[in-house]
Amino acid sequence: MTTLSSDQIKQLNNYSIYVKPMGTTLFHANNIDSSLDIIKLISNAPNDPIAASFFMRRVGMFISMQFYMMTVYDEIWDGPLEQLQFFSTTEYGIKTISTYIPEEFFRDVKENRADDILLILEQQCFAIIQQIRTKCSISPVTLWENVFGYLLWHYYTFFENPVIEEQALEDWTLLQDEGIWNNFTSKSYLATYLKGKRPAQLMNTTVRTTCCFSKDIPGLQKCGFCPIN
Repeated sequence: MTTLSSDQIKQLNNYSIYVKPMGTTLFHANNIDSSLDIIKLISNAPNDPIAASFFMRRVGMFISMQFYMMTVYDEIWDGPLEQLQFFSTTEYGIKTISTYIPEEFFRDVKENRADDILLILEQQCFAIIQQIRTKCSISPVTLWENVFGYLLWHYYTFFENPVIEEQALEDWTLLQDEGIWNNFTSKSYLATYLKGKRPAQLMNTTVRTTCCFSKDIPGLQKCGFCPIN
């Protein structure tokens, strides 16, 4: 266990992630496959795939903050899926889903950083994607791309900061490593998404290959990476 600074907690809160309960837990990351109706109700999504994509964008905020904490602070959250909790909240007048993660499960990054990158990608992100796909027909590419947009922004800013640029490059390279991805899937979805380009080359472009359906959620707009004109 490690104690988070006020700056770390503020950064997490900026991404709707809280280390103290801010509402009643509605479901956990180990029972998402039975929670799609709740997600659809909160989001006002017209169907299951759109609700699933909406939720994965919220998960993407958590996953991206995992890598933010790893690169900037050498810390990650390593709790069981039943402690990765979700509750309903309101942002800018719109109902949405936020994340609660008990602070006690934060720890220092392992010496072999690839082990922790695999943990986040496989045991957290992939585990959630697999649950979602057992309950509705949605492309895994769509769900992974819902995570990558946040990562792209973080590493774009990291590479502009000489203090953390070297560490950011190490983590960014590992994130695309086929050897890590081959532990749980057939390819590196991130490497496919990036097409060999650096974050700075992809900002303000239609880097996505699929639509995240945010335009179909009442109160939301089309995302800036959307391939649909």
